[in-house]
Amino acid sequence: MKTINDVHQQFAGFFKQEGLAPFAYLVSKRLEEGHICIHNNDVVRYSKELPYSPPYSVGLLGKMKPTVGAAGDISPFILHKNMLYLHRYFTYETKLLTAIAALLKNEKEMLQQRQQDLLLLKPLILTLQAEYKPEDGGTATENIDWQLAAAIQGVLNNFSIITGGPGTGKTTTVAKILTLLFSIKPDCKVALAAPTGKAAMRMAESLKSTTLQLEPAIKQQFSLLNPNTIHRLLKYIPNSVYFRHNSTNPLPYDVVIVDEASMIDVALFAKLLDAVGPHTRLILLGDKNQLASVEAGSMFGDLCNAVEGTNLFTNTTADFINQFILTKECVIADAFIQTIDHPLAGHIIELQKSHRFKSTGGIGKFSKAIIYNEQDVLSAFIHNNTEAAVEIDTNTKQQLFESFVDGYKEYLQEKDCKLALQKFNDLRVLCATREGPQGLYATNRAIEQYLQKHYGLDLRQDFYENRPIIVTKNYPELKLFNGDIGIIRTDDNGNMRAWFEDSDKNIRSILPGYIDSAETVFAMTIHKSQGSEYKQVLVLLPQNTGNQLLTRELLYTAVTRAREKVLVQASEVVLLQTAEATVERASGIINRFDEIL
Repeated sequence: MKTINDVHQQFAGFFKQEGLAPFAYLVSKRLEEGHICIHNNDVVRYSKELPYSPPYSVGLLGKMKPTVGAAGDISPFILHKNMLYLHRYFTYETKLLTAIAALLKNEKEMLQQRQQDLLLLKPLILTLQAEYKPEDGGTATENIDWQLAAAIQGVLNNFSIITGGPGTGKTTTVAKILTLLFSIKPDCKVALAAPTGKAAMRMAESLKSTTLQLEPAIKQQFSLLNPNTIHRLLKYIPNSVYFRHNSTNPLPYDVVIVDEASMIDVALFAKLLDAVGPHTRLILLGDKNQLASVEAGSMFGDLCNAVEGTNLFTNTTADFINQFILTKECVIADAFIQTIDHPLAGHIIELQKSHRFKSTGGIGKFSKAIIYNEQDVLSAFIHNNTEAAVEIDTNTKQQLFESFVDGYKEYLQEKDCKLALQKFNDLRVLCATREGPQGLYATNRAIEQYLQKHYGLDLRQDFYENRPIIVTKNYPELKLFNGDIGIIRTDDNGNMRAWFEDSDKNIRSILPGYIDSAETVFAMTIHKSQGSEYKQVLVLLPQNTGNQLLTRELLYTAVTRAREKVLVQASEVVLLQTAEATVERASGIINRFDEIL
C-alpha cells in the first residue's frame, strides 16, 4: 500500500470522478495559500506543481456532475464563471454579495430622507469642514476634503468603505459620521468592532479622545461607545463555526463600524455581513494596501478594487457634497465626477492626505515607492538617501542594530510603570518571519542578551523583571485582548505583576499566572503590528532571496508603523525583490457584481 504524505493529494483522492483530481488538488493547495477559488485553466498554468500528468479535462469540468455543480447546486465543488470553488467558499462569497445587495437596495429608499436630514444640519457640517485645511505643498487631490465627503456618504449610504494609509484620519472621519448620526437620532445604536480586541479598543479610545468640538450630549454618547471583537459582537458559539447573530437574528444596531477590515478573512466577512440587517449602516475601515487576512481571502482589498478608481461620484452626488465645503481647494474636483455603472460607485472613499507624514518625502515617499514598486526611487533611498526619517542598511550592521535596541534603556530606567509603558511603545523591532537569524525568536533573544549585558536584565525567570509581553489570546474576563502589550514588574509589596494600560489610559496590574498565552515583545511580527504605530521602527528582512513571504504589502505595513524614523536592515536584492512581489489572492468578487445590479 502506497502512503501519500501530500495532504492536498490525499484530499483529491477522496473524489473518484475521472479527471477531477488535478482540479481538487489545486483548489486545496490554493486555499492553503489564501485563495478562495481557482480559474478552471489554472491546472494548465501551474501543471508543474501538480503530481498528475496531463492532459487535464478542462473542457469537461462542467460536466463532472454531481461532484462539480453550478450555483444553487449542493455539490462539493462549484464551477461559476470559469472559477472553481469548494462549496463552502462559494457560499461565503455569495452571502457577502447578497448582503451588500440588500444594503444597497434599502439605502436607495432612504436617500431622500437622509439628504433632508443633512441639509437641516448644514451649520454643523460647515463647522466640521472648517477643521480641515489644505496644506502648502499638498497635491490637489490631497487637498480635497475627502474626510467630509466620506462622512456625508457614511450617513447617506447603508454600505460604506473608508480606506486610507496611516494618519489619513479614518477614525476622525468616523467621529464626524457619528456626530451627524447622533445629531439626527440621539438614541442611535452604534456597534464598534475589529478583528482583534486591541484594535477595537484603540478605535474606541480614539473616538472618545477626538479633538472635534462636540456638544456635551454627543460627547456623552461617544463616552458610552463599547468596542468588541467581531467574534464577541456576533456572539460566537463555542466549539462551533456558528454565531448567534445571523440573517435570522440580525445585530440590533443602527450602525456597525468595523476597523482594520483588511484583516478579516472571507468566512468571518460573510458571517459579519450576514448578521447586518438591510436597514443597518455598515462602515468598513482599513488600508487596502496593507496585509490581507491570515486565513483565506482578501475581501477588503477586493471590494476596494471592484470599481476602477476610488472617490468617484455622479455629478448629482458631488454637487450635494460640495455645498457643504466652503474652501474652493477642498471641493470634489471635476476629475472625480463620473458616471459609473457599478453598485459600489460612490461607496468607496480613499482618504488621501496623511497627517502623520507627507507623501513627498521621508516615510511617506518611501512607503509610496514600496507599494507602487518604484524601483528607481527605492534605489535612490539605498544609494543616495537624503531623507533623515529613512535609513536603509544593506549590510545588516550589528552596530546599527544595537544602537536601535539601546533605546529600550529608556523604559528600563523609568521607575513609573505608566511612563515606562509609554516609553517602551516608542520603538519596536519588526520581523517578517518567526524563524531564522532575522526571525522573531532569534531577534528577541539577541535583544534580551544585549540588555542583559548592558543594563542588567535578569533572565533567570520566565516572567522576569521588566519583561515586555504581548498577549496572544483574548481574556475578556480580565479585559485583556490578543495584541495587548504590558510589562512585568514587582509591585510595592514585592509581588510580580503584569502591568497594562486600560482604555482610559490608567495603569492596572494582573498576576502573570493568569496569562498563559503571552510572548516576549521587544520584537514582534509585522502581521502583529498592524494597526499600531511607534515613533521609531526597525524592520528586519531575512537574507535569503526568493522568499515567498516577502511582499510589498508586508514591507509597506512595517514601514508605515513608524511616525518619525524607520531603519530597514535588508540586502539590496531582497529589498527590491520584496517591492516587486505582491499578494495575489484569487476570488470571484470583482467579476460577480453584475449579479447584484
